[in-house]
Amino acid sequence: MPTADLETSATSLLRFATAGSVDDGKSTLVGRLLHDSKSVLTDQLEAVERASLGRGQDAPDLALLTDGLRAEREQGITIDVAYRYFATPRRRFILADTPGHVQYTRNMVTGASTAELAVVLVDARNGVVEQTRRHAAVAALLRVPHVVLAVNKMDLVDYAEPVFAAIAEEFTAYAASLGVPEVTAIPISALAGDNVVTPSATMDWYAGPTVLEHLETVPVVAAPTDAPARFPVQYVIRPQTPEHPDYRGYAGRLTAGMLRVSDEVTVLPSGRTSVIAAIDILGEPAESAWAPQSVTVRLADDLDVSRGDLIAPVAAAPTLTQDIEATVCHLHDRPLRPGDRVLLKHTTRTVKAIVKDIPSRLALDDLARHPAPGELVANDIGTVRVRTAEPLALDSYARSRPTGAFLLIAPADGATLSAGMAH
Repeated sequence: MPTADLETSATSLLRFATAGSVDDGKSTLVGRLLHDSKSVLTDQLEAVERASLGRGQDAPDLALLTDGLRAEREQGITIDVAYRYFATPRRRFILADTPGHVQYTRNMVTGASTAELAVVLVDARNGVVEQTRRHAAVAALLRVPHVVLAVNKMDLVDYAEPVFAAIAEEFTAYAASLGVPEVTAIPISALAGDNVVTPSATMDWYAGPTVLEHLETVPVVAAPTDAPARFPVQYVIRPQTPEHPDYRGYAGRLTAGMLRVSDEVTVLPSGRTSVIAAIDILGEPAESAWAPQSVTVRLADDLDVSRGDLIAPVAAAPTLTQDIEATVCHLHDRPLRPGDRVLLKHTTRTVKAIVKDIPSRLALDDLARHPAPGELVANDIGTVRVRTAEPLALDSYARSRPTGAFLLIAPADGATLSAGMAH
């Protein structure tokens, strides 16, 4: 496949998350994106129009397109995030709509963990507030590659360029101090539709893209050969039928990089090596495969490979370790304490582990570390040291998000306790 085709097919889907304080107009922005990109079904729009008329509003309240979901979510104690799917001729989108309250930091971590872009909303009248800094810190922590600062409600500050410029400068400087590589600032009015899908006629001083135009064109996937291949085995296929008496395939999803027939690979944690004899995609043979394809790999040697093993290139295999230091966001109402016995789930592998130490807790306002907190409670982010019963093939999260992430799980009831990012 030519490189251009490869990149087009790889970038046809953008996962992005929205974050903002409670009254910054996030639901209206999401509603406007769905409405103006014609991604709303007629019956949905009619229901919104009826509800808006019932409230005495002349125009449809586009926030109602998402508020039903948000209300359900914020009344519960789960870490659910409202996902919306929509598409334009140029790209498909998965939007994670995350709540704005401080007590829902864990929701943003959940929604942004797989996002390639985060839209942080700011009310033009209030500027950068503590919650804005918190959202920027979470985006930096999760290494979201692209951040959009949407300065909303510009209609309420007379579309004044100096107001926008001051907010954009303050936020960009703060984000840069956190290590956020890129910020795109866009002045918008979600209510009036300025610069969301169509360019604003009232802000001719702004020459940049609209929100949708940026979402459609932002490059989101590096060349698939940039990262070393990582292939966690999900399932071993052995039909043992007369047609396929000796077939042994390892099925799973490539989380990073590229695999080719004849590549030298190692199977971890055993460390045994072999050569890729064949790759099957949807039952058809292929010469190569790249992330995030789901494939079946066959090896030249008859090795003992099972679910939870990781296939990686011999030349760029991750190091096996039983001692993990990581940043975690604690998701459960039950605190996490040193000495806790947990299960650690990494890709398709789950092992027993013990929390050895919690050296620090992070203050998200300024990323200062508070030493020896003793425990992490719901929504806390901190550093933990964990010892596993078996070795894991773990990358650092900075190097590879899919193979640097893990979950800590309660052995007794299977509850998810913490989401971790290995150092």
